Amino acid sequence: MSLPGDARVRKSGFQPVQVLAALTGLLFLVLGVAGFLRTGFSDFTSNEPETIVGFMINPLHNAVHTAIGVLGLLCSAASPSARMFGWILFLGYGVVSVWGLMITGVISSNPVSGLGNPLNLDAADNWLHVLAALVGLIMALMPARKRVMIDESDVDTASMVLPPITDENVPGNADVPTRPVPQQMPPAQGRHRPSRWRMHRPGRTAH
Repeated sequence: MSLPGDARVRKSGFQPVQVLAALTGLLFLVLGVAGFLRTGFSDFTSNEPETIVGFMINPLHNAVHTAIGVLGLLCSAASPSARMFGWILFLGYGVVSVWGLMITGVISSNPVSGLGNPLNLDAADNWLHVLAALVGLIMALMPARKRVMIDESDVDTASMVLPPITDENVPGNADVPTRPVPQQMPPAQGRHRPSRWRMHRPGRTAH
């Protein structure tokens, strides 16, 4: 569809990617705060079997969730920053997912095995991180909602076709009856006025 030359495409209102970024950030923030209530703040890299809704956690893991939640809420203020948050989720949790698969033995080769398991990851965490990476990719590639804006000052009013003016579309004349205007006739040329003298009939004489 072709647009007028003075038309501009602008983003319309609060974008869906901003809503998704805000919801994702809020979810991670709640998960992080609830995790701290469960584990406390001591022994940050503990591998104790502390879980929340089925996912293994420790204070360091809770801190990561809380930081991601705050970042998501801040990035939801604008569409470009929300998309940037999506890329951060996709890349960050993509790497963490592969690392978790190495820790749980799904991938036998683990070049960073010396780091141990500081986030206390298990198989359930790996699935959550894969899902978070996919959500981040969706946010990064989500199309923006747009609308067409036309500058009214650039509209050529001379090219507009106006309807004919009739008694029906003239404001204020809807109830006023109309009647034809009498036309003034021009004075007749060569017309003589009637004579004031009375003519006598034949056969009669005046007394």
